[in-house]
Amino acid sequence: MDTLTRQAAERASATVYDLAATPLRTVNAALHAPDLSGEVVITNPAGAHNVAVGVNAPVRITVDGHVGYYAAGMNQQAEIVINGNAGTGVAENMMSGSVWVKGNASQSAGATAHGGLLVIEGNASARCGISMKGVDIVVGGDIGHMGAFMAQAGRLVVRGDAGDGLGDSIYEARLYVRGNVASLGADCIPKPMRPEHHQELRELLAAAGFGDDDTSEYTRYGSARKLYHFHVDNVASY
Repeated sequence: MDTLTRQAAERASATVYDLAATPLRTVNAALHAPDLSGEVVITNPAGAHNVAVGVNAPVRITVDGHVGYYAAGMNQQAEIVINGNAGTGVAENMMSGSVWVKGNASQSAGATAHGGLLVIEGNASARCGISMKGVDIVVGGDIGHMGAFMAQAGRLVVRGDAGDGLGDSIYEARLYVRGNVASLGADCIPKPMRPEHHQELRELLAAAGFGDDDTSEYTRYGSARKLYHFHVDNVASY
């Protein structure tokens, strides 16, 4: 059985919730059931907020349409695919699993996320990866200003351009940008691409479906480590 046939078979056996007919609270309650398994399809989201939040089960959830704020927030284990755009805070505080946005994402995508993989095939707005704590984020297009602000751990890959203030007050997260960076934030600097970074980047791109990219086109950014401890000479940078 090929991949498309298998996916079609799985889809045919999925549990389907239509948000035009079923309240979101009811759907989210069903997604929190202790025995949740298999595949779930959510139709007609119509920009609803908090779709598929707090899921903690190894299931596949497909959302057919655009979603509002905080979709797939606090995700654990689940594989969530959004066939549309996502509003503020998609995959906020994700712990594990994956969230895949087929369109664009608004601000604060992947905010404070501790683990898992967030893929945004289009562009992401301001503060993508703000305070990320271990998540991997791959953006197919551009990101807005203050990307990876106070990013503590994890990896952010941007296949397009990055706005002003990239990596401001960054800690130990690693950033890879293929395009132009409007400006770097406080304590964020370019760093050399050693063999292990090329390998890491290849793996991240392949996991996100962009395995054909040439990693030599990317620049790595990280912390200069001058703001770890307060010093009066650096007061203007805080």
